Amino acid sequence: MKLQRTKNATRNIVFGVILQIYNLAVPFLLRTALVYYLGMEYLGLNSLFASVLQVLNLAELGVGNAMVFSMYKPIATDDKETICKLMNLYKKYYRIIGTVILVVGLLITPIIPYIIEGDIPKDLNIYILYLLNLATTVMTYWLFAYKNSLLTAFQRVDVTSKISIIIKTLTYVTQFLVLLFIRNYYAFIIVALVTQIVNNIATAYVVSKMYPGYDAHGEVDKKEKKEINQRVKDLFTARIGGVITNSVDTIVISMFLGLTVLAIYQNYFYIVSSIIGFATIVYSACMAGIGNSIVTETKEKNYKDFEVMVFIVAWCVSICTCCFLNMFQSFMKIWMGEENMLKMSAVVCFCLYFIVYEINAVLNLFKDAAGIWHQDRFRPLVVSITNLLLNIITVQYWGIYGVLMSTVISMAIIGIPWIVTNLFKILFDGNQKIIFIKKLAKYLIQIFIIGIVSYLICNMINLDGIIGLAVKAIVCLLLSNVIFVVCNARTMEFDYTKKLAYRVIKER
Repeated sequence: MKLQRTKNATRNIVFGVILQIYNLAVPFLLRTALVYYLGMEYLGLNSLFASVLQVLNLAELGVGNAMVFSMYKPIATDDKETICKLMNLYKKYYRIIGTVILVVGLLITPIIPYIIEGDIPKDLNIYILYLLNLATTVMTYWLFAYKNSLLTAFQRVDVTSKISIIIKTLTYVTQFLVLLFIRNYYAFIIVALVTQIVNNIATAYVVSKMYPGYDAHGEVDKKEKKEINQRVKDLFTARIGGVITNSVDTIVISMFLGLTVLAIYQNYFYIVSSIIGFATIVYSACMAGIGNSIVTETKEKNYKDFEVMVFIVAWCVSICTCCFLNMFQSFMKIWMGEENMLKMSAVVCFCLYFIVYEINAVLNLFKDAAGIWHQDRFRPLVVSITNLLLNIITVQYWGIYGVLMSTVISMAIIGIPWIVTNLFKILFDGNQKIIFIKKLAKYLIQIFIIGIVSYLICNMINLDGIIGLAVKAIVCLLLSNVIFVVCNARTMEFDYTKKLAYRVIKER
């Protein structure tokens, strides 16, 4: 089956962006209500539990990515029987994973209070809250989670986006009503548990209607199962790396600096991660298409697509970094007040974190699409261990700044050079590696120039409040785009991007 890669990716991106805007705006209001009605410590608890459960999600081992990758070829050849067998294997694995998370989660329950520095709100039982959050996570695996693999493999994550908008609306409205009338944190968490169950059931129902001929039955042959298990093993270190990078930072801040500092940090990180979420939508939408292209197209065509994708990401990063640098503090002052703000140096650290994270993410996109997990299995582990050690050391001396820069240093010095080497050794022509590195360095220089110039100009804008924020937004958007386009207007990547944009608009 030949996938309509551009059309599917565009559709997924459109609905994904709508969902992400929704996920940025509505939870923003909910976070504000949580702080207003209950307090900053409750917001810190929310972030801490999310990070602890991400660590428990190591049990997933990357099974999802391995299974979806295994579906690329049978989808391309319209082999329904093999897809059904893969779904059945996926179903069994996810039931086992949910059980493992439950057992391990229960075993570590006694240590939960020890990862919180300072006092816990007196009206809360930390164990009950943790077990409610644990139940929410376990249910995501036990209730038809395997059916999502079809939507991902067929590039129909737009369907997931539509369902999420409906279910999350129900969740947020109910949680807001709980905060407004009951002001009970237990009820707040129980709402999330119930609606997660509804989300899984609704998604499974829609998938069954869309793909009636695809049911979980049959057994994968031993050779194929062995290959899948090998991919899962190779993905395990990547899972460890992702968890330590994304979750342990939060746990370290809670242990050494307390829930209030964690909540302030998470307010900044919430904005950054929301923007990262937009990029993740694009990557998720393109993943199956890139995987299909790697199977069916030439090495030269795939490398050209890689160059263009990196160019587009660099362009978007330049715009976002410019906005972060010049608008973050003004926005936080309006939203949470001056007493709940970090220093400007922390904003610079967040900008560096965002740049490095996105470069690493686009490289990982092609690595995952190509299934280069075995050759890359040690890199995430080395990067994550380095990050963890630096976290524990630097947080005691530099606080939040040490936590952020630990991630930047470990990714920039170890992670990115390593993954670039793997990509050009296995997927692309190794002779083009130096050329690509020079292009990447050029983009980084352009981003830093844009940041410096925009900061100098925005510092001259003596306007406060919403008006000042709006003026800075206009300056950042115009300046970043003008400088980046002027620097790259004559490149192949810019020309290809224009043609791609025209094709996408025409197909809409």
